[in-house]
Amino acid sequence: MSRRPQKPNRRASSPRPSASPPREFRLPESTTPALPAVEDFAGLDMPAGLLKTLSAQGVTTPFPIQAATLPNSLAGRDLLGRGRTGSGKTLAFGLAMLARTAGLRARPKAPLALVLVPTRELAQQVSDALTPYATAVNLRLATVVGGLSITRQAGALRRGAEVVVASPGRLNDLVERGDCVLDDVRITVLDEADQMTDMGFLPQITKLIRQVRPDGQRMLFSATLDRNIDRLVQQFLTDPVVHSVDPSAGAVTTMEHHVFHIQDETDKKAVTTRIAARDGRVILFLDTKRSADRLAKRLLAVGVRAAALHGGRSQPQRNRTLEQFRNGQVSALVATNVAARGIHIDDLDLVVNVDPPADHKDYLHRGGRTARAGGSGSVVTLVLPAQKRDVTRLMSDAGIRPRTTRVTSSDAELAAITGAREPSGVAVTLEVPPPSTRTASRPDRETGAKPGRRSGRRRRNGGGARGAAGAAARVGSRGSDRRSEAGATASGSASATGGAVNRAKR
Repeated sequence: MSRRPQKPNRRASSPRPSASPPREFRLPESTTPALPAVEDFAGLDMPAGLLKTLSAQGVTTPFPIQAATLPNSLAGRDLLGRGRTGSGKTLAFGLAMLARTAGLRARPKAPLALVLVPTRELAQQVSDALTPYATAVNLRLATVVGGLSITRQAGALRRGAEVVVASPGRLNDLVERGDCVLDDVRITVLDEADQMTDMGFLPQITKLIRQVRPDGQRMLFSATLDRNIDRLVQQFLTDPVVHSVDPSAGAVTTMEHHVFHIQDETDKKAVTTRIAARDGRVILFLDTKRSADRLAKRLLAVGVRAAALHGGRSQPQRNRTLEQFRNGQVSALVATNVAARGIHIDDLDLVVNVDPPADHKDYLHRGGRTARAGGSGSVVTLVLPAQKRDVTRLMSDAGIRPRTTRVTSSDAELAAITGAREPSGVAVTLEVPPPSTRTASRPDRETGAKPGRRSGRRRRNGGGARGAAGAAARVGSRGSDRRSEAGATASGSASATGGAVNRAKR
C-alpha cells in the first residue's frame, strides 16, 4: 500500500462552513473533490476475495453510506461520516480497511489497522461482521475489550494480528503493559465516536491516535457530531471527505414515533406489562440497573419471558441473555443504555422507552435498535405528567415529531399500536447462568474504573460485588449513575444471522 506524504500539521485549515443541525458543529467541506458514488460493489477496486464473500453473504447492493464513502476510502482519503445506527457503517469502513491491508503481514504486537469502538457489544458486532471478509483476504483479526481475559488478548497480539477491534480502555491497558504497539497502524477508524466522547474516552482516544503512524488514514463515523467530535476532526483528519445523513431524518422516514401520556405510575406499570406481553420481541429501556431487574422479575411473575441486560451483569450472563433474546427464549429484553448501541437483532419492530432518556442522542440510539437496514419499526415513549416538558424538548432536539396519544392500559389504541395484550398470569422461569464475581473484584477494563473499598457510606449503585460491577466510572471526569451505566457496558455477541439485507447493513 502506498504511503501518503507526511504532513507537518494535521490540523484542518479554516474549513468552509456548511449547514448542520442545532448543537452540532458545522461540517468541514473538503478542498479536494470527492470521487463519485458507485452503484455496485463490482465497480470498486477491491480484492476478488472480498467481492466473492460479499456475494456469498448475499450482499449485492451497497447502502448509501457505503456507495458514497468506499471509492474515497479505498483511495486512502480521510473520512468523516455521519449516519444513524444501522445505516451500514461497518462495511463502509471495514471493506476499505481490509482491502488496503490485504497482502500485508503484521509483526508480533504491532497491528496494521485499528478500529476503536465505545462498547463491548459493538466491538463484538464489528468483529463478527468483518471476520468472514478478513478470512477471505488472509488477515488476522483480534478483539480487545474489557470483561475478558487480558492475558489471552495479549497472547493474540503477540502471535500477530493485522486488524484490531478495541475499546479504548482495554487497548490502553495493553499498550501500557507493552503487549501492543501502534507504530505500524496505517488505518485508524473511530466508530460511534460520539458515544466514546460522551463516556469520557476522549483523553484515551487522543493518546492512542497520537501513537499511530502520522501519515496514516483516519476514518471517523458517528451518529451525531458535537463539539468533542469537532476536536477530533480538527486534530486528526486531513481534508476529509464528508458524508452526512441526518440521523433524525433517517429515523423519521423509517420509524413511527409515539408518545404515550400516562396518568400515573400505577397505570404506567400496567401499560408496560401489557406491551411486554405482546406477540413478538420488544426492548424496554429503563434508566437504572435496579429498575431493570425489578421490571424483569415482575414480568416473569405474570408470564412474560423477560430478562434484564445492563452493566451490572457478568459477561456470561450478558452473552446468554442476548442469545436467548435472539432465539426467542426471551421475548422482552429489559435494558439500560448499555443496549442502546452495538446490539443488532434481526426483525425487531418495537422499542419502548419506559423511562424517557435524558438526552436526544440516547433517544436516537435507543430507537436505532429497530428499523435497521432500511426496515421499519416503532419507538414508543411513556410519559408521566411531570415529564411532558422535558420530553417535548427532547423530541425537538432529536428532530422528531411524534404522534401523541393519551392511553390507559385497557385502551384499544394501545393494542393497535404496540400489540399490547394481557399476560397469561402464569409465572415462567428462565435458565440463567449463576452470577459471576470474577469481574466484580477487578478494575473495569472498559473504562479503567476500579471498585471502591467498602465504607460506612452506602454507594449509590449498591455495595459488595454487585455494586463494584456498577461502580461509578470515571474516565477524565466524574460520572452520574447514568454515565456509570455507560462506562460499565458489557459485551455480547452481536452477529447478525438474518437475511441478506440485514447482513448488508453492516
